Amino acid sequence: MSRFNVSTNHPLIPNSNEYMYEKQFVSIHSEDRNQLKFPQASEFEIELPQDYCNVQGVKLDSWSFPSNYYVFSLSQNNISLIFQITDPYNPSDFMVESPLLTVMCDAMWAYKGQPYVAVIEEGFYNPFQIATELMNRMNAAVSVVISNYIKTNAPQLLDQFIKSGGYDQFAVAFNSVGQRLWFGNKSSNFIINNSSPLYIFDSFNNSNCVKQQYPDFSNWGLPAYLGFSRCDATTSTTSDGIYPRFYYGDANTPGDNGFWLTPDSQYLGTNSNIPVYYLEAPYKINIMGQSHFYLEIEGMNNIDETIPFSVNEYTTTTNGTTGVVKSAFAKIGVTTTPLAQWYDNYSTAVKIYNPPAERIRKLKIRIRYHNGRLVEFGTTDFSIMLEFMMLRPQNKKEYRTFVPDAYVT
Repeated sequence: MSRFNVSTNHPLIPNSNEYMYEKQFVSIHSEDRNQLKFPQASEFEIELPQDYCNVQGVKLDSWSFPSNYYVFSLSQNNISLIFQITDPYNPSDFMVESPLLTVMCDAMWAYKGQPYVAVIEEGFYNPFQIATELMNRMNAAVSVVISNYIKTNAPQLLDQFIKSGGYDQFAVAFNSVGQRLWFGNKSSNFIINNSSPLYIFDSFNNSNCVKQQYPDFSNWGLPAYLGFSRCDATTSTTSDGIYPRFYYGDANTPGDNGFWLTPDSQYLGTNSNIPVYYLEAPYKINIMGQSHFYLEIEGMNNIDETIPFSVNEYTTTTNGTTGVVKSAFAKIGVTTTPLAQWYDNYSTAVKIYNPPAERIRKLKIRIRYHNGRLVEFGTTDFSIMLEFMMLRPQNKKEYRTFVPDAYVT
């Protein structure tokens, strides 16, 4: 007897609920997006080659990304260092008769109590490059103040000041053994203002990119990357020929025997030595940048994520933590430093659909860091491959197979 209802001209065949498990891979290149509508490769929509039906799961199979990111940039609010000269060098204290040094002293005394801002170039640095950049930028920041003062009060000395190279008393060195930065001044006392409110309210922060990310308690500005806490860094002083030294070898130049901070001869006058001022960053330098970024695909996110700690009413009045449920589709490790290209093919996070998704045709992709800031790829491209796990309706078939003897080893 037939198991079908034959009392109608249109008998319905019942669903056998038998499916074949099938995998389909989709390769997506960032350059395939509509670049007029989505100029940034870190956020775009793209239509897939076909409809993917009865999707049981989706995961990231493999990927290739360029390593061309900036560790230091305006959008990350980490390119400015704020400092003050608290006790400028006075040539009369050391019997030095120099009109130029005198007017430079007057300029720094007139500016005393106000912050100098050294702004470094956006990019990626190694430790020795960042030390040289900081030294030159700090000296340049002071030179600008002195130059403006001379233009108004002693214009006849301006050419001499420019020809002398400007202010050059700051020195910065990297101790490759201790992995810490040392800051020094050959003649004047100074302080690095890590607690300055300018890191929060400075005009450098007037960037839409900064406003779109979470407050970051750890990476709050350039000093955090250089090994400083939020406390102001003050100097120590030494004289009598006992100057800061790296005993493992040369510091900045071949043959310096580790002495990276010594008095400038033109500042000595009749004295055999003058005090120098220096400080050591309390922590190791941290210039590697972000270790991971997150891939978001709208409707497919399956990873719960905590968010960076910040001091606010919630964290100060409760013992709870904060986070985002289903915030990302995949977490991708940054395995190399610029300039390079890296490839990987292992991700454990899987988006499961129960019941299976009826149809998927378009994806909305977003790539960001943990703090919410979008990854800046510039004009370089990346590629990802997605694995779709689908159930194709099909009656179960049994196959009787055999292996010819010729193939048996």
